[in-house]
Amino acid sequence: MPYGVPGAQGAPRQPEGVQRSAERTLAEAQQLLDAGMPFHAHEVLEDRWKAAPEPERALWRALAQYAVGLTHAARGNPTGAAALLARAAEGLAPFEAAPPFGIDVPGIRHWAGQAAAVTTTVPSPEIPALRVRR
Repeated sequence: MPYGVPGAQGAPRQPEGVQRSAERTLAEAQQLLDAGMPFHAHEVLEDRWKAAPEPERALWRALAQYAVGLTHAARGNPTGAAALLARAAEGLAPFEAAPPFGIDVPGIRHWAGQAAAVTTTVPSPEIPALRVRR
């Protein structure tokens, strides 16, 4: 099965182990989400999760789970989407009071929590951006 959304031609996976700054990670992941490639966004976020300083790892893990939840949704697996989106919302909770890097933690948590509560349908594709747009 190709990575990405149903009906998409198999796009090559993102290279693994790429060192990116937080800014570059967010920009690349958002670009991939905007292109309808949540699995690829997950790979970018996962690279940062593995390479980030310890205090940040939980943040990047939660964002990677968010992208995997979106991947399950795009592939028509609402149960898997709900599970991963619930984990992402929970994992982002410690960062809600003081969101780092301009990430829209409250918006993502709200959307992911609501989407996770709906396990019989695939969540809406109208997802919040990773960062607060100014």
